[in-house]
Amino acid sequence: MRGAVRKGFWRSPWRSATMLAAPVALALAASAACAAESNDYPTEARAEYVFGCMAANGQDQLAMHKCACSIDVIASILPYDRYVDAETVLSMRQGIGQPANSFRGVGVYNDMVADLRRAQAEAEIRCFE
Repeated sequence: MRGAVRKGFWRSPWRSATMLAAPVALALAASAACAAESNDYPTEARAEYVFGCMAANGQDQLAMHKCACSIDVIASILPYDRYVDAETVLSMRQGIGQPANSFRGVGVYNDMVADLRRAQAEAEIRCFE
């Protein structure tokens, strides 16, 4: 019988599981998409930050926890591309001569660094106090 529904199909445990699995799968996919958008920092960049932070704040588990918290806060405030830009400006400012001077006193570069400094200050308040 074409088009006929088997008796008991709608009461089947497989049918119930299938009906529940679809919304759960959609919710997980949406959650993963949101997490991917808010977590645009590569693992390597996070690890590098934590290692540098621990070098300055101690080589113990408490420092590791605080440093990991810190980069998480920074990542929640500042997108990764803006973080890289600000870190590049800071790195270039450490040099000497004309190339380094071209990164000092320029409004756009100062704004980039100021955004990073604000994110770092927020991270310090949330994670180190």
